[in-house]
Amino acid sequence: MTGQSANKPAEGDIEAGQGLHPQSNGAQPGPADEHERDEDGKAPAKDFVQSTGLSSSEASDLLVKWGRNELEEKRTPKWLVFLQQLYAPMPIMIWIAVIVEAAIENWPDMGILLGIQFINAFLGWYETTKAGDAVAALKASLKPESTCKRDGKWQTLDASLLVPGDLVLLASGAAVPADCLVNAGQIDVDQSALTGESLPVTMYRGDAAKMGSTVARGEVEGTVEFTGKSTFFGKTATLLQQGGELGHLQKILLRIMGVLVVTSLALCITVLVYLLCSGERIKDALSFTVVLIVASIPIAIEIVCTTTLALGSRMLAKHGAIVTRLGAIEDMAGMNMLCSDKTGTLTLNKMVIQEETPTYLPGLDQAQVLRYAALAAKWHEPARDALDTLVLGAVDMPSLDQYTQTAFVPFDPTVKRTEGTLRCSDGSVFKTTKGAPHVICKLCSDQSVVSRVNAKVESFGQRGIRSLAVAKTDSAGNWQMAGLLTFLDPPRPDTRETVERALAFGVDVKMLTGDHLLIAKETARQLGMGTNIQDAAGLPSLEEGGKVPDNLGAQYGEMIMHADGFAQVYPEHKYLIVAALRQCGFAVGMTGDGVNDAPALKRADVGVAVQGATDAARAAADIVLTQPGLSTVIEAIVISRCVFQRVKNFINYRIAATLQLLIFFFIAVFALRPRQYQPAQYDNLPDDEQWPAFFKMPVLMLMLITLLNDGTLISIGYDNVTPGHMPEKWNLPALFLISIVLGAVACGSSLLLLWAALDSWNPDGIFAHFHLPGQPYGHITTLIYLKVSISDFLTLFSARTHAGFFWSVRPSPILLIAAGVALSLSTALACIWPTGHTDGILSEGLAYGDYTLLPLWTWVYCIFWWFVQDTLKVLAYWVMHRYNILDINNAHAVNLRDATSAFDKGRPLAHASVGLTDTKLLQRRLERTSDKVADMARTSQTADASHLRRLSQSLQRASRTLGDSALGVAEAANMAQDPEAAAFNFETEVQRLTEATHALPTQMQDEIAPNLRGVREAADRLAATRSSQSHPGR
Repeated sequence: MTGQSANKPAEGDIEAGQGLHPQSNGAQPGPADEHERDEDGKAPAKDFVQSTGLSSSEASDLLVKWGRNELEEKRTPKWLVFLQQLYAPMPIMIWIAVIVEAAIENWPDMGILLGIQFINAFLGWYETTKAGDAVAALKASLKPESTCKRDGKWQTLDASLLVPGDLVLLASGAAVPADCLVNAGQIDVDQSALTGESLPVTMYRGDAAKMGSTVARGEVEGTVEFTGKSTFFGKTATLLQQGGELGHLQKILLRIMGVLVVTSLALCITVLVYLLCSGERIKDALSFTVVLIVASIPIAIEIVCTTTLALGSRMLAKHGAIVTRLGAIEDMAGMNMLCSDKTGTLTLNKMVIQEETPTYLPGLDQAQVLRYAALAAKWHEPARDALDTLVLGAVDMPSLDQYTQTAFVPFDPTVKRTEGTLRCSDGSVFKTTKGAPHVICKLCSDQSVVSRVNAKVESFGQRGIRSLAVAKTDSAGNWQMAGLLTFLDPPRPDTRETVERALAFGVDVKMLTGDHLLIAKETARQLGMGTNIQDAAGLPSLEEGGKVPDNLGAQYGEMIMHADGFAQVYPEHKYLIVAALRQCGFAVGMTGDGVNDAPALKRADVGVAVQGATDAARAAADIVLTQPGLSTVIEAIVISRCVFQRVKNFINYRIAATLQLLIFFFIAVFALRPRQYQPAQYDNLPDDEQWPAFFKMPVLMLMLITLLNDGTLISIGYDNVTPGHMPEKWNLPALFLISIVLGAVACGSSLLLLWAALDSWNPDGIFAHFHLPGQPYGHITTLIYLKVSISDFLTLFSARTHAGFFWSVRPSPILLIAAGVALSLSTALACIWPTGHTDGILSEGLAYGDYTLLPLWTWVYCIFWWFVQDTLKVLAYWVMHRYNILDINNAHAVNLRDATSAFDKGRPLAHASVGLTDTKLLQRRLERTSDKVADMARTSQTADASHLRRLSQSLQRASRTLGDSALGVAEAANMAQDPEAAAFNFETEVQRLTEATHALPTQMQDEIAPNLRGVREAADRLAATRSSQSHPGR
């Protein structure tokens, strides 16, 4: 019922040695009632009923039957998003604390905890839904419309209301609103969003124009055949529904919170049993357990992470990237494999005349060949097809004024060429023609020229370059070949540099295109992406029911990893390529703009819809670009890695702060019993003035620490950080170890201060040694509150610099201001805290009483231990790096998301990922430098040309050695040998390369210095990467 060619990548019909014309590519030639088709044609589909339009009532009935003509999207209601914020691990811990507070009838604290719970949920809900609303607004502004005949009148209608049987107008420049059959006439349809093919496809009566394509030229009426999920995109929509898994950051936070929750519950149960066995009242035991629970809850961890990601999304929006899923920012920071659609992303998505123009008549150049091609068109009228547009856009139009066109033969599918008859100003008459080379060659009698043309066309075909033949008649009326115009969808000007920048950031870029293999290879060659482009023949298919094979990664992962791209692929193939890489452990990004890209965008860790993407692509994507090209993606990678660093710094701090409080109260209940330190003068006071049996802090104070410290820590989203040059990953064991070191110092110093304060009435105690008076219990409670508040925030300044001292990375002014505000408020509250009982616990401001300098000495004490804490952290990092503890050195060299060792048995491709992008980066820079030197040698007229040729040979030898070295490293890794030996030959070649430049004059050395510097930097990076894997046991 439909033209089958519209369902396939039209470029798959390309054959080497044949030129292309839009009318002969893809959809079948013209209707048989107008022309008899040749042996390449097919009969048109006549067995369909042409619509004459529907009535509103008929359309309403059909709309109920078939549904709206739009992409089905699974949306989570906003109220459910809010509820989801209330049953994550951390909220569950708060609910437990609320229940316990209710059980012991402590209503004020229960109210505080409920307030914290719902504020937390609201902030998470707000940030989660806001990004989705922004994209919904963007989609609404781009809502498609259609021209439809209803009730006997043409009217503009929302395309989502179309139904099968509607009569629509398919006009130039308009999107095809549904799967439609052409009633009569002829149109050119741009199907690049469906197939990746840049040239429009000409369609005739009975051919099917698919939803998602655009009418490039012409105007016809069409009958709507399929709408919504029944369209060509139906299978794609099915693939889009196979998502919904947790984001990587969510999984990481769940693992972290899971560890903290399990630790907290174990310690809480232990303490509760101990207190009950010690004879404490159930109410008192439960009251203390609540304190321990609240202390162990990193309440703000999700709020701060979500807010930091939201701030990052706003930064990305300023660079033209709208984030639809906040977790995608963390995924992009760890992305190490980027699969990119070709047409419109890597290329301009428009054909451009190339410089190469073979000529076959004396004295002709490209300008004259273009002139003859333009004379075979109606140059005074709007272009009739894509090739006319191409030619007329490149020709010197004023030069055509000297000719008068007396006759014109338009393109016909039976002859496959156009022809013009011209009269010159001197009265002479001649003809010109343009069309497919094999067609034009049949007109020419000179077989030697025909052979040369065929050889040239075949040569171009092997490079994926398309040809248009141009011929003219001589004075005797004989056809003579004038020349070949070559054209190609060229790369974007910034794409080559963007691909190299991606490699420099440890991201391997692969081309996935529905275009022909030869075209894909030529595009990859121009972009410096490598020419190991595979076709779809070796790729698998989805199992029955659309299921991804379980062994997909194991069977195809290595082949896909080493390939530079894939051509002639369908949406299913793109989807499976992404799925295979993910199964192998790669963090995969996918860019695209068309319906054919949507399933892979949904399946990828980070789906990026480029500028001008279809609704289907935007709906499937995590990030929507509003600026053209791939360069915005690189900016997004840099920003995402900065955001990742901020989130990682906060989590490092939050784990340390949580462990500090949890272990502090746990040890204090066993080791430091206040009543044992109570001075004699308190013995005769009422029971509520007696020192308690065990130390605990009011829940209100703990909540204030959370609100003031963690609340102002939202400012960490603006902190100064340095993005990593390799994809980020979570080494949680190493992160926890550093957090334990930080938390241990803070916890130990808090326990020491608590013991010293409890023992302050001892004339031989520490307080007495420093001439500090004995402290009442209310002061001790507030003193520990102040100490914990200060240590908490200072721990952040240690955590944020990782292996460096806290002064090695300057904090942002906003973070410093926030710290100043939080610490000032905490100090002020500690000074003026009301005297009395808070949650039944004695408390009193440190400014009350005879001695008022205790807050000052607390600050001095905290700062001293902060220096100790930071020093021990740096020492811990030094030991870990020195002995490669927890694979801290290897983690980033292994370019898989969750693998930290090249010898990870669970990740067979771990060893092959080592140096993968560094090797490609060095290869690209060697090629670019070699091209530069070769150009200099060709243009040089001095004796230095020989030196340049020798340097060029050295570069080529280094490139070959690099390939051999890369193979050696892979073999060494497989055999667990030292990869440094495999790299030695290449290091020697780089040294020879440096020496070879010394023979050149200073001016030439300066000219190629930036290129050679890039080669040296890439070589050093590769050597460092390989060296990190030399001794896996260390």
